[in-house]
Amino acid sequence: MTNAQLRFNLRGIAAAVVLLLAPFAVSGQSAQSIADRVHSAPDGTVRFSFTARLDVCGSGNSVYVGNGSSNRNAGSNADVEWDADCGHGPVRVVIDVRNHTETGLRSYVGGRWRPANAVTDLGTISSQSAATYLVSLAKRAPASIGHKAIFPATLGDSVTIWPSLMQIARDAAVPSETRRDAVFWLGQMAGDAVTANLANLVAEDTVDRAIRESAVFALSQRPKDEGVPALIHVAQTNRDPSVRKKALFWLGQSNDPRALSLFESILAGPAKS
Repeated sequence: MTNAQLRFNLRGIAAAVVLLLAPFAVSGQSAQSIADRVHSAPDGTVRFSFTARLDVCGSGNSVYVGNGSSNRNAGSNADVEWDADCGHGPVRVVIDVRNHTETGLRSYVGGRWRPANAVTDLGTISSQSAATYLVSLAKRAPASIGHKAIFPATLGDSVTIWPSLMQIARDAAVPSETRRDAVFWLGQMAGDAVTANLANLVAEDTVDRAIRESAVFALSQRPKDEGVPALIHVAQTNRDPSVRKKALFWLGQSNDPRALSLFESILAGPAKS
């Protein structure tokens, strides 16, 4: 083999190696976590989008979930990153970053981004990646930021978020405001498993009273066939008088015949022989 042929073959081998390694390089870059990308951004804002659930749409600062409305960004009209354009999805999240740390968070649904300076745009990411990042932010950030991360985390398409919210609700290291928001959104979610876990949370004496009372309220937001029996059980068995009182209050708002029967039995007192 001549020197020219050898050089040609070496170039061919090198090119083949580059082609083989290219997918690994791309994979490594795409595998970089959202948190890493946010923390490596310069001072300014970081924004990203992800697919919303089918029952979610937005207009301005209002986000509509199912038949309800949740105005989670009230007072943020000074924001300039986003144009209102009512529609279904995507979820849009804006993170303020200073010294590689999150200092603020806003979220919207629908619309379109406005051109802006000092913005790091991560583009469209998967709903699962977004939820993973937002839940982790809720766990580690101060309440002023962490509690705002809960709501957008619940809006992603094809993501099961309630187990993570339950973990936050039980974590004494997480600020109370964030934990209460987690409990509130648990109460808005469908599913027998959510109701059962909320009932268990109420019964846990090691959990702060404020969180257990928030769980009582969350039970009151469940469909009556799930929530009312759970509240009756709390009212009859919970060892904390304050928690029992909360359960009775929300039962009184339910206008459910089962609640009226409970009140009658309580007021009548024990039967006399």
